[in-house]
Amino acid sequence: MIIQSLAAELNQIISLYYEKLSLMSETDFQFRYSPEKWSKKEFLGHLIDSAQNNIRRFIVSQYESSPKIIYDQEAWVRICAYSREDYPVKDLIQFWRLLNLHIVAILSNLGVDDSLKKCMTNGPEPLTVYWLAADYIKHLKHHLHQILDLQQVPYP
Repeated sequence: MIIQSLAAELNQIISLYYEKLSLMSETDFQFRYSPEKWSKKEFLGHLIDSAQNNIRRFIVSQYESSPKIIYDQEAWVRICAYSREDYPVKDLIQFWRLLNLHIVAILSNLGVDDSLKKCMTNGPEPLTVYWLAADYIKHLKHHLHQILDLQQVPYP
């Protein structure tokens, strides 16, 4: 099924990027491109927040009709205080990995009809779970490439 292909792609991303993230030093994660931008550690935290919010979207959409699930990414990163020195990056990497493995399990369990259920986010129109999952993967790769200083992956 199509949604399962997204689950398989996400599983590959986890395997590939988990290892790369694990090789980075705490110092590398503290790097900021400029004072007003997030550090690489905060970008990783943002990916954790995104995973948590998308898990909620994928699940709640299965039992509510077009639920509205939005989040303020700036507030989440600020409140979670990912840049704290006493928040080990290895813990964040592991948390990121586990959340994404959970997403793989959720997506793997969805049927075609489930993937067509809708959720409201920040935009004016509801989006299908399939669209949200595909967008989640693009967003994830975009930020992973930023964190790892790899070739940019465009994201709207």
